[in-house]
Amino acid sequence: MIRKVGVISDTHIPEFKRLPEALWEHFADVEQIIHAGDLSILQVIAELETLAPVAAVQGNVEQMEVVLQLPIKREIVIGKCRIGIVHILGRTAQYAKTARQEFPDARVVVFGHSHNPYNQEHDGQLLFNPGSATDRRRQPTCSIGKLFIDDETDSVRGEIILLS
Repeated sequence: MIRKVGVISDTHIPEFKRLPEALWEHFADVEQIIHAGDLSILQVIAELETLAPVAAVQGNVEQMEVVLQLPIKREIVIGKCRIGIVHILGRTAQYAKTARQEFPDARVVVFGHSHNPYNQEHDGQLLFNPGSATDRRRQPTCSIGKLFIDDETDSVRGEIILLS
């Protein structure tokens, strides 16, 4: 069985009015959703929970309700896969080093902040940033992501989903 996990970050609601419509289609078959911070308000979690349970961390532009409710970083386990979640992983050149320091036992580290999608393996650790679901900044489109976890082969892969 392949487990599907939706990954989203940097939604910045209510600055951006709502989550993208395409999200409901792309995350319809996931068993869990990870939000890597900068949701801004807790209502984002409530909306995502209509699809699947949500594991989230706070980002750096949150309203107080989010800061009081969510941790800065956390680890979860889905199937046999340990996943570290944090909003800011630092400078791109230091991603691999920082991820290993923050989450030495994680198979995957999910992060956000830069609004730049990132999906690369570093010495057996997948580093995954879905980009921003609402604010493309210098990217051609907004984006979200999915993780595909295969417990039988003990493997995981990430997919960046570009939103039109």
